[in-house]
Amino acid sequence: MESNFLVPNATYFVELAAFLLLLFLLGKYVIPPINRAMTARQDAIRAEFAELDEAKSGAQAAEEEFKSQIADARHEAARIREEAREQGAQIIAEMREQANVEAARIVEHAHAQIEADRKAAMAQLRGEVGTLATTLAGRIVGESLDDDARQSRVVDRFLADLESAS
Repeated sequence: MESNFLVPNATYFVELAAFLLLLFLLGKYVIPPINRAMTARQDAIRAEFAELDEAKSGAQAAEEEFKSQIADARHEAARIREEAREQGAQIIAEMREQANVEAARIVEHAHAQIEADRKAAMAQLRGEVGTLATTLAGRIVGESLDDDARQSRVVDRFLADLESAS
């Protein structure tokens, strides 16, 4: 008999059964773990994308915070510089005031010293002029002017004339 290739024979059914068995085994034991692994991998990738988005938003927030801190630091530095400038101006003003007060005190002390020196010179001059004047007047008048009261009157009158002349 001639075999017709269109009519299935026993080999065909054995091969079909082996194919179906292999298909069943693949569907039952191989494909589900692969699907689970793929699903797990997809979930992991989604989670990583979510983490990346969170990290990106966190980085942006950190960058904004950093920029705000930099701006605050700049404002603080400007404020500190301004305070230092004001304190420097205040210190300079205080030092000028102290220098003016010290200069005025020195000038006042110098005036007082000059006045004291003038009075001492006048007293010394009074004594020396008095002695010289009485001696000279005594020689001119021809009588002694050793009397203290008379000598004092003559000296006072001479000095008064001297002061009024200058």
